[in-house]
Amino acid sequence: MKKIVFGITSLGIGGAERVLVDLVNKLQEEYEITIFTLYKGGAFEKELNPSIKLISMYNDPYEKMSKLKRKIIPIYVLICGKQIYNKYIKGKFDTEVAFLEGPITRIFKFKSSSKKIVWVHNDIRKVFGSNLKSKLKRMIDKRIYKKYDNIVFVSEDNKKAFNDIYINDTNKKLIDKEKVIYNYVDKERILKKSENTIEVIENIDFSKTSIVTVARLVEQKAIDRLARVHKRLIDEGIEHNVYIIGDGPEKAKLKKLIEHLDINTSFKLLGEKKNPYPYIKKAKYFALLTYFEGYPMAVEEAKILNKKIIITNTAAVEVVKEYDKSIVLENNEEDIYEGLKRILKGEISWGEGKANYDNTYLLDKIRKIF
Repeated sequence: MKKIVFGITSLGIGGAERVLVDLVNKLQEEYEITIFTLYKGGAFEKELNPSIKLISMYNDPYEKMSKLKRKIIPIYVLICGKQIYNKYIKGKFDTEVAFLEGPITRIFKFKSSSKKIVWVHNDIRKVFGSNLKSKLKRMIDKRIYKKYDNIVFVSEDNKKAFNDIYINDTNKKLIDKEKVIYNYVDKERILKKSENTIEVIENIDFSKTSIVTVARLVEQKAIDRLARVHKRLIDEGIEHNVYIIGDGPEKAKLKKLIEHLDINTSFKLLGEKKNPYPYIKKAKYFALLTYFEGYPMAVEEAKILNKKIIITNTAAVEVVKEYDKSIVLENNEEDIYEGLKRILKGEISWGEGKANYDNTYLLDKIRKIF
């Protein structure tokens, strides 16, 4: 049986993390699978099949570490990557998969007899920002990606972004290593979990037109922009509720904005949920109105639940390209406002959605590169 190790920062709640857990649970009978994480204690660890081995560099979750330690670890990985690799990875596996950009990609780069695969989940042009630190990261990573046998992108848009940054006359051979494989998600798991009961204590009112968003509370997800649009619509008498599922570093700032806009009763941060699917199922609309995306799993999950989906013009468009129960809005505040206004006033015609969701073909694509 072929031995495969996947590396990821942690198995905390997130899109790439969700994909990895679904993927390894589906493939665990065919391969001997190990997952290496930097940080232990992620919520999705409990969902792993018992046959999957989990090894971690630190036993503490990222959230419980001091700010100083959080800053030091990426530097430590950069300087001592080979020691980390030799201790946890080297010589034990047939295939090594760096499943996320950043530190994991830098640890798994070292030469061995194993086949090496790297996954790119985000828009490389935007995910690291544009400051000096981000430019240094790109310079370092440009050399690192050459060391991999395959570079897998979760969308065509991500592939284009990567090539805009990294491909030039000196490294055109990287193109031969590139593959696009959309994210796999376990349909049956989502349908089953969507039947669960929502906590009554949260005072959620789905009798009123409701929009649900599932996203980490980071700048990329533009929750502040959605709050401002929501306020404008409420002031015009267009009644609706917005529920945001997720947590992240922007939480305190968003709470202050919600207080300032006086929309506490209609725009709610519900926090992180291990099971967001009952909320998606009960809401009238699912929205992901972000600045940029990789291949958003939350939109894929909303498709499985046959929801009306509203997105901005990002890589998320690839997720809904054959799903006619979706609306794509231009990625600016005014167009989002105008679009939501028309939607909430019932001026938009919707299709029927996709009746037979099937993404098992993605597993065959993945097997071929292992």
